[in-house]
Amino acid sequence: MADLRSASSGPSRPMNVEQVVKRAQEFDYNPLIPLKYWLRSAKTILKEAGIYEREGNDQQTYLLLFRHAQLVLGCLSNHADLKQDDNQKQLLRAEKEVMQNLAKMEILKPRINKRYDRFEQMVADRDTRRASEASEKQRAPSMGDSAMYRQMASDPATAGSQTVAAEDNKELAVQLAQTEAKRRATVRRKLRQAGTPGEAAQYESVASERNGLQGAKARDDDPDDDEALSRQMQNVRLQMDGKRPQNGSSRVSRSDRDSAYKYPTIQKHAPISSYNFPSYEPGLGSPPRPPPKERNLSQTSIAPLRPLKSPLDSFRTTAPPPPPPPPPPPVSVTPPPPDKRASSFTFQPSAYLENGNPLRTIFLPPNLRPAFLQLAQANTRANLETCGVLCGTLISNALFISKLVIPEQESTSDTCETVNESAMFDYVDGEDLMVLGWIHTHPTQTCFMSSRDLHTHCGYQVMMPESIAIVCAPSKGDSGIFRLTDPPGMKAILGCRQTGLFHPHGEDRLYTDAERPRGHVFEAKGLEFDVVDMRPKK
Repeated sequence: MADLRSASSGPSRPMNVEQVVKRAQEFDYNPLIPLKYWLRSAKTILKEAGIYEREGNDQQTYLLLFRHAQLVLGCLSNHADLKQDDNQKQLLRAEKEVMQNLAKMEILKPRINKRYDRFEQMVADRDTRRASEASEKQRAPSMGDSAMYRQMASDPATAGSQTVAAEDNKELAVQLAQTEAKRRATVRRKLRQAGTPGEAAQYESVASERNGLQGAKARDDDPDDDEALSRQMQNVRLQMDGKRPQNGSSRVSRSDRDSAYKYPTIQKHAPISSYNFPSYEPGLGSPPRPPPKERNLSQTSIAPLRPLKSPLDSFRTTAPPPPPPPPPPPVSVTPPPPDKRASSFTFQPSAYLENGNPLRTIFLPPNLRPAFLQLAQANTRANLETCGVLCGTLISNALFISKLVIPEQESTSDTCETVNESAMFDYVDGEDLMVLGWIHTHPTQTCFMSSRDLHTHCGYQVMMPESIAIVCAPSKGDSGIFRLTDPPGMKAILGCRQTGLFHPHGEDRLYTDAERPRGHVFEAKGLEFDVVDMRPKK
C-alpha cells in the first residue's frame, strides 16, 4: 500500500453553518450564459455533493446543496431561456431536487455547528492551560492557538480533515482510483442482476444510509404544476428575502445574506421577454494569431499550521531506596499506520485561481494523450480536427479522469462540433460521471487556444472551475493543458459579443497552463482509463 507522504497536516479549523453559507453564496452568475449550461452545472453540483456526503464531509455537502438551491431557485427561475419547453421541464426537476435536499440540510446543520463548537472549546481550553503554565513559570505566553486558527482562511472542502499533498501521494491516488473502479463495477453488476435503474440512484441510497439521513420525499404532484411546488417552497421556514441579481455578470452580495438559516424562495415562471443572443457565423476565415502564452504568476499557498501537540503527562518511576537505578532507555513509540480510506483524509488544493479560490487536483492518466492521438490519426491525416470529452469522478477532494468519450462529431481543418450532444450527456449521467474538460487536435497548427477554443472552454469552466482543455498539435509533436484565467479570461469571454467563427480579443492573459508545476493537473503513472467512441462506424 502507498504511504501518506510528507506535506500532510492535521485537521484544519472547521466552519460553522453561517460561514459555510457565506462561502456557498460566493459565486458569479451571468444570465447571458445559455440556460443549458447552468442546468448542467446544477447537475454537477449535486453529483459532487453526493460524493462528499458519502465520504462524510458534512461541510462541503451542505455548501454544495445550499449553492444548488441558490442557483436553481434564486437565479435560474428568471432566465430568458425558460421560454423553451424543455428548459422549463428541466428546471422543474431541479426545483424538486432542491425540495428533497432541504430536509437533509436541516439534519446537517446541527452536526456542522456541534463540530465547530467542540473545536472552538478545545482551542480555548488549550489556550487557558498554556497561559496558566506560562504564568507559573513567570514568562509571557506566546500567541494563543485560538488566535492563530482564527487567522486561517478555511476551505470548506478540507476543513476538519487530515490533508495530504497530491504531488507526494500519486501512488495513493492511483490506488484510490482503482478501488473506486472496482466499486463501480460491483454496483453495475448488482444493478444488472437486480434489474434496478442506474447507478446514480444507488449513489443516493448508499449516501443516505451511511450518514443516517432521510431525504425529503418528492411529492406525487404533477411535474407541470409549478404553482403547487411554489406553495411547498414558500412553506419552508425562514425564507430568503428574494433579491435577484441584475443583468450581466454579478456576484451575490454579502449584504443580501441575512441569515445562514434561510433558503431561496421559488417563484412562478412568468413570461419572459425575448432576448436576442448573438450567433456565431459558421463561415471559415483565416485563423487569428495565436494568443500569447503568458507566464502564470506563481501562486503561493499558506502552509497549514502544524497539528497542536498536547503536553505529555509526567511519568514517575517507582524505585527502591538509594542507590537509584539508572534511568530507563527512551521508549520509541511507533504511531499507528495512517488510515488510507478516502473518507479519512483530503487532498490539498494544488493551485489557485487568480482571484485566490482554490483549485482541486486533477489526476490525468499519462497515456491518455497518446491514446487520443491514435484515435484521431485518420482525421489528422485528412487535416480534420478531432475532439473528445474528459470524464471522471471525485475522490477525497481530488478529480480523477477515468473515461475518454469520443462523441459523434463534424469536423473541418479548424473546427470540431459535437453532434447529438444529448446522447453523450445521457451516457455520462447514466455512468454517474462528471465532465472534467475536453481534448482536441490542431492537425497542422501549433499548440494554442484559438478564440473559438476559448469560447468552447468557457462553457466547461462555467460548470466546473477545474475544467481543463487539452490541445494536441500532432504535426509539431506538442501538446498542452490549459484553463481560462479568472480574472481576466472568464469575464472577458463571457462578456464577448463578437460574431464570426474566429475573432480577436483585446485582453491579454486570457488563458494559462494548467499542468504542474504551475497548475493543478498531475499525471499519475498507473492511472487507468476507458475509451468510449460514440462516432458511427464507417
